[in-house]
Amino acid sequence: MDINSAVGRDRGVADEKLASALDGSVTAAYSEEEKLVLELTEAITATPAYVSDDLRARLKAKFSNAQLVELAATIAWENYQARSNRVFGFESEHFYK
Repeated sequence: MDINSAVGRDRGVADEKLASALDGSVTAAYSEEEKLVLELTEAITATPAYVSDDLRARLKAKFSNAQLVELAATIAWENYQARSNRVFGFESEHFYK
């Protein structure tokens, strides 16, 4: 979340969305598609990762296969970075304020 919050803010992401991402809440500020992506993020970030048939069907109703590949790859990459940071003890640089 750290550097991504700074980049997101520069690209116009509302502070309410950034703050709710930190505490795990989903607010009315999110579109239905964004809520669905957050649900996917939680599903594939869990250990073990699990995407239910219901979630998969709802995703396929809103996104193309190409979009789903990009979403999954982006979420996986962010998980990779976060978990790699733990190995080295990297902490937040406090870009989010």
